[in-house]
Amino acid sequence: MVAGPVFSQSTGPIRLALIESMSGPFANTGEAVFRNILWAVERVNARGGIALSGGARMLQLDRYDSKGQNEEALSALRAAMDDGARIVLQGNSSATAAALLDAIDKNNERDPARRVLFLNYSAVDPVLTNERCSFWHFRFDAHADMRVTALMDVVKDDAQLKRIYLIGQDYSFGQAVLRESKRQLAVLRPDVQVVGDELHPMGRVKDFAPYASKILASGAQAVVTGNWGNDLTLLVKAAREAGFNGTFYTFYGNALGAPAAIGDAGIGRVIAVADWLPNVQTPQSEAFYKDFRTRFPKPADDYVHMRMQLLVESLAQAVTRAGGTDTVAVARALEQADVTLAGQRGRMRAADHQFQQQLVVGMMDRQGAPGVKFDVEGSGYGFRVIKTVAAERAEMPTTCKMQRP
Repeated sequence: MVAGPVFSQSTGPIRLALIESMSGPFANTGEAVFRNILWAVERVNARGGIALSGGARMLQLDRYDSKGQNEEALSALRAAMDDGARIVLQGNSSATAAALLDAIDKNNERDPARRVLFLNYSAVDPVLTNERCSFWHFRFDAHADMRVTALMDVVKDDAQLKRIYLIGQDYSFGQAVLRESKRQLAVLRPDVQVVGDELHPMGRVKDFAPYASKILASGAQAVVTGNWGNDLTLLVKAAREAGFNGTFYTFYGNALGAPAAIGDAGIGRVIAVADWLPNVQTPQSEAFYKDFRTRFPKPADDYVHMRMQLLVESLAQAVTRAGGTDTVAVARALEQADVTLAGQRGRMRAADHQFQQQLVVGMMDRQGAPGVKFDVEGSGYGFRVIKTVAAERAEMPTTCKMQRP
């Protein structure tokens, strides 16, 4: 954790508290997020910070280790607030996001002088911007149902596909992916048989060979999974070693070791949905990606997400519009966020605080193949964009009934 002046000091930096797994089985995901947010913070500070009437304010990023545990995340939240942070960032695990949101809601009602905003970049359980929506929570990633919709846009056109296996992590997000996948398959492809529907413990499976054997024995031609981090890497590696030659439809198959683990077996067979991919072929996008790789040149650090950059840009815009750092004023300004970076536009929907942006679906291929200028993590494999889903098409209705202060 980095020490520094508290949030309430009008001339000091605005403190952002990143609460993530910096140790344990998902430490690589926490470190990857930290690099993204750090780069975005550095960009704001490089242009002089956030201009306010009392003088420019810089952003300061402090990180707190949740160790992949909800109780540790709640302890980190208390520590961050004691340190003066009033803006919390988290995303890796919807279960953790729900725990943090409960605590923040209670704190903000009990202690108005220490109200906290929660900016979420990856926790995509749909409930967080539906039944569980909160004025204090803003999600900058497409939720699970939106991502499933983008993947199913590809699945529905695969006429050869007749048997599919669903597998995911056994918590709210993994359950949501499987539930929505089954629902959409029944509507779009009622001819496709679901030959497996399985949940496994999150972050505790060291050997996915038994799961790979079941996938192979089922006769599945494709697998749909929302797995992330090591749970995804180990799953696809086990499936490859077991001889599975079908297609993987993934949320996160384009990073964190998955392409290298899959190898040649993934060419034309691993599909990933994202808000942006390095091989989105525009000059602005290419320059954006090259800048990130210049800042973090190690192949292992090659994990860049546009939505995390747009999150920080939205915050900077909101603080400017609010004219300061009052939590309620910043939240109201964030409801109207509309930002563009490297050609990618995103806007916040005030009704439920769900960010709206285009999604892309990519297929794994060897670097140098048509549409694959850039590889992932030095693996020699990258993702060619095969479908772009406009923000208006990706948008979905909400059941949120927002309570505002």
